[in-house]
Parts: sequence; structure tokens; C-alpha cells
Amino acid sequence: MTNKDSSRNKIKTRLFWITIILITWEIMAKSGAFPEAIFPSLLDIARALGDSVVSGEILLQTGFSLVLILEGFLISLLAAILMSSLAVSNKVFNGLVDTLTAIAHPLPGIALLPLIIIWFGTGTLSIIVIIVHSVIWPMILNIMTGFRAISPVYKEAGLNFGLNHFRIIKDIMIPASLPYVLSGMRIGWARAWRALISAEMIFGAVGLKGGLGWYIFKQRVFMDTPGMFAGLFVIVLIGIIVEDYVFAAFEERTVKKWGMI
Repeated sequence: MTNKDSSRNKIKTRLFWITIILITWEIMAKSGAFPEAIFPSLLDIARALGDSVVSGEILLQTGFSLVLILEGFLISLLAAILMSSLAVSNKVFNGLVDTLTAIAHPLPGIALLPLIIIWFGTGTLSIIVIIVHSVIWPMILNIMTGFRAISPVYKEAGLNFGLNHFRIIKDIMIPASLPYVLSGMRIGWARAWRALISAEMIFGAVGLKGGLGWYIFKQRVFMDTPGMFAGLFVIVLIGIIVEDYVFAAFEERTVKKWGMI
């Protein structure tokens, strides 16, 4: 089976189960076992989503959230690669990174909110700090695992060819550990969304309109359950698109093409 066939089968399987979930949802909504106020039908959710799209509200707030996510995610990825590279090059820095990861990784970003508010206020910078804190540590753990899994033979070969430590990391270690890097990126993307939505719900309207977290919070306050589920649907849709058409495409063109998995 080729990689394209595997991807098509994965998408077909995903669509099948999504269809089953939606049908089950609609049956439960129409059964009368739950009040409409807490378990709306798919038609009500679609109507709420359509109204919000027409008004432009959810589009602006989705765009706002995506900008924050991408900023925090890219900062985290670059910082994780830099810190991991320094850690494998220097024993002292390796101990520092290992200690920081052990201390900070178990701490939820929301638990640090009071401190972050004191230091950075309640603007977009605070949200980006929360995203970076939530994303960088699992990325470092995955990248470091990938670096440690590389056989010393490859590093020695690089030294024999006259490569310096920077070239060895850039040309040998990062490409060789790409499956681990990709795994860390996937975990980081999911954690970035959790941190963003939680922070937006607490901070409220940051910027002109706020983000998706603020949108969902508003719908809950006004007891607009279909609107709340519409916001959740947008998050799920973005997640599926990024997983199936961004990460999967990157994986197809790199680690799968190179026979690394």
C-alpha cells in the first residue's frame, strides 16, 4: 500500500466515524432525553455558526486566535530546538535544561496566571507567554529524546568530515530526529490550543474582538448553547485540517519519504 493510499484510507476512516458521531448526536438531541438548552440539534448549531459567519464575528475571532497560536508555537519551536541543541553540546547546559524541564513541565499554564498577570498584564503578550510555557517543554522532551536516539557513529562521521558542532546539529541531528520533532510539534499544537482557549476565557476580550475562547465564553454567559458548540466546532475543524493537511503532508514529504517510519 502506497503512502497516498494510506492517507486516503485514513481520511475515509475519519469521515466514517465523524458521520457516526454526528448521527448519534442528532438521535440523542431529537430523543428528548436532554433539554434543547443543553443538547442542541445539529441544525441549531449550524444555524448559529452560519449567523456568526455572516456577521463576521467568529471569523475575526478565529483569525485573532490563530495569529496568537502561530506566534506562540513558532517561538516555542525555535526556542526548543535552540535549547536542545545547546544541551547536547554542553554538559552544564544539559543539566540546566533537564532541571528546567523537570520543574516547569508539570506546571499548568493556568496555574501560573496570577504570576503572569503581575509580570505581563492581561494583554496578548500574557497569552503568548502562557502558550510558550505550555508548548516548549513537551517539544524539548521529544527533541532531546530524538537527539539521544541517534547513534554516535553519525556524529563521529560528521566530525571526520570536518563539520563543526553547529553543522552536525543542523545537518545530521535535526534531520535524523525529525520523527521526534514532528511528534513534539503535534503535542505542542494541541497544548497551544488548550492554553489559548483557557487564557482567553479568563482574560476576556483581548484586542479588538478577542479570540475563540472569548467567543465561547460569551455564548455560555448568554446561554447560547448552539453558539457555544459552534465555537467548539471551529476549533475541532481547525485541528482536523492542521493534522490531516499540514502535519500529515509534512510527514509524507519527509519522514515517510525517507523511510524513517
